[in-house]
Amino acid sequence: MEHKKAIFASGCFWGTQYHFNKAHGVVSSRVGFTGGKTDSPTYEEVNTGKTGHVEAVEVTYDPDATNFETLAKLFFETHDPTQRDGQGPDKGPQYHSVIFYDDDEDRKVAQQLINILFRKHMDVATKLKPAQPFWPAGEEHQHFYDKNGEVPYCHVYTKLFD
Repeated sequence: MEHKKAIFASGCFWGTQYHFNKAHGVVSSRVGFTGGKTDSPTYEEVNTGKTGHVEAVEVTYDPDATNFETLAKLFFETHDPTQRDGQGPDKGPQYHSVIFYDDDEDRKVAQQLINILFRKHMDVATKLKPAQPFWPAGEEHQHFYDKNGEVPYCHVYTKLFD
C-alpha cells in the first residue's frame, strides 16, 4: 500500500516533529508552514503572525503499520489542545492547534477525538481545516531536536486516550 500523509500544527513545529518521528509507522516528516495566504513563506515572515500560516509538521506514514487515528491521538497527547493563541511560551496565531485533513474520513476521526476530550471536560481549541499547500521550512529547522541532542520544552507527552 502507498504511504499516506497527514499535517498537524501544535505550536512549535520542532517539538511536534520530535514526537512524530518516534511513532511506529512514521516513515518521514518535515516541518514547515501551511494555512496562510502567501506562497513559499519564510520562517521570519510566518513568525510575524501576519501571514495566516501556522507552524506544522507533514507526517508521511505507512498505513499498514499505523493509521490516522493513532497519529491524531499522539498529536493531542503531545501538546495542550485547550490553549488558545499559542502553545506553551510561544504566543501568536502561527502556533495555533490545527489538524489539516485530507478527506472526510480523517475529519470525522479528528472530530470524534475532539468529542472524547470535550466529554472529559477539556475545552479543546484545536481547529479542523481542509489540507492546504505545505511549504517546508529551511533545513536548519528540520529534525531540530535530534540534531541538537535536546528534547522539547513545550511538547510533553500526556496520556489522554484509553
